[in-house]
Amino acid sequence: MTSLTSIARALAVRDHAAQRITTVRHTHISSRPLVFIPLTLAGEANAPLAAMVGDRPDAPRLFVVPQPRNRDQRFAFAAELGRFVMSYVDSFARRQEEVPGGRGRESRQRFTDAPQLLVPNPGGIGFVRLFGRSTRLRRTYGPYAVDRVVPLFGQWLTWFSERAEYPGSSMLLAMTSVLGAHWATGQSAVEDANLAALLAWLDPPAGRSPFDAALDAEDPEIWPPAGPTTDPTFDAERLAPAINRYARTDGDPVARQQALSRLEAILATQLEPTWRLMWKGVELLNGLTPGASVVERWAQDRDEYTKYVTYLRDGTALPQARRDNAVAAARRLSRLERAQAAYDAQRALDDPLVMAEYRLTGEAFAGTVVHAEPNRVDASGTRRVLRPHITVRTQDPLRLGAGVTVQSPARAGQKADIVAVTPTEDGSDVLLELTGGMGRSLTPPPGSVPAEGEWITYSTISDEFQRTGQFPDVDDTPWTHGGPPAPPEPTEEDAAEDWS
Repeated sequence: MTSLTSIARALAVRDHAAQRITTVRHTHISSRPLVFIPLTLAGEANAPLAAMVGDRPDAPRLFVVPQPRNRDQRFAFAAELGRFVMSYVDSFARRQEEVPGGRGRESRQRFTDAPQLLVPNPGGIGFVRLFGRSTRLRRTYGPYAVDRVVPLFGQWLTWFSERAEYPGSSMLLAMTSVLGAHWATGQSAVEDANLAALLAWLDPPAGRSPFDAALDAEDPEIWPPAGPTTDPTFDAERLAPAINRYARTDGDPVARQQALSRLEAILATQLEPTWRLMWKGVELLNGLTPGASVVERWAQDRDEYTKYVTYLRDGTALPQARRDNAVAAARRLSRLERAQAAYDAQRALDDPLVMAEYRLTGEAFAGTVVHAEPNRVDASGTRRVLRPHITVRTQDPLRLGAGVTVQSPARAGQKADIVAVTPTEDGSDVLLELTGGMGRSLTPPPGSVPAEGEWITYSTISDEFQRTGQFPDVDDTPWTHGGPPAPPEPTEEDAAEDWS
């Protein structure tokens, strides 16, 4: 928890209202997201029980496994759910746009939009990951054969779960995490993990305080758990009898259908409240202005979606391996680290409240321009160059010294070198020399140099391109890391029963 978030939580308690901890939305929200609420059977490793799915608030689809311990019913559930989700995923692979290559590269095609899955909490992401792992390697022939949509569905679920680990990606999001990244409540982070309790603070019922509304969220009769696990009392008193009733109807189609309808109705009571909460969360997020870099990050997501669709359409695609080899793991870690650094920088450059955290730690400062020399020319080199000087008076705790290069979010193409820092009675005067963003002449264009009286922020934060690390080819994997891995080949173990 950051310092500003701690302050915001204290203010939320004092004011009985959630506090914004960002000025913009840092996540893309699709115009047609797929809300996915899974439930699993208690006591079983990722055994699916039910799922409510849909891309419209008024059109939820309920999928149920009447006997979750029955293998055939599990995979029938996976096939039925897979056909529905794959129809949604494939619907975005139709319209394309041309993307210029730049720097001598050829242009490429990219889909104009991409799918987005929304689950209630991080547990939902865990379900997607495990369910994908348990289905993507299944065979459509021989022993334990499954419907051909099941392994494809598993590959896509695995792809979504991998994108969820990528900082800044919006392909698979947990609603509690996204809401918690934009608002601070007057309760603990553990309580914020309960979607009903979180939304009790963000959108309390009329005439009720968030404290009272959050108390209701602790009652599973009012707000059932948002999955993937169910309430133990519900399991014992309602779910188990309904499953047993269905099991006893073997051989009686009419009784079996009645028992199934009753089981579906019981499970719907557990999922429908969360369904409403999910779309309320979507509504709240859509009410926020997206940050400037959100469009760029969603374009990257669309690039990845386009690449994976193309890869699968090639006809030679293999499912994701059970585990990465050494080189693939190193490359993946490098990509994640670079993505995290870029995402942190973009959030700060987009959002003054996020930048305020860096100001508290001395990595950034903000203040008023008290002196400016916009036409200053440096003639010390082989040719005269425009090098304006400005002095910024700040009260922020400054840990940056002479020689450090900083940048202002207001002028992304312009850099500034700290020339000197002079202490004052209540802060510091920072003398900066500006470079870039002013054209090639010796006269700066209007507005390119901060004017006296302008409030401006500078920091060491930058989202400039970072080169990828140098890694050996897979065939050159050092012996210290196991040597070159064997080529991936399907084995009988791939079809073994493993739902964990």
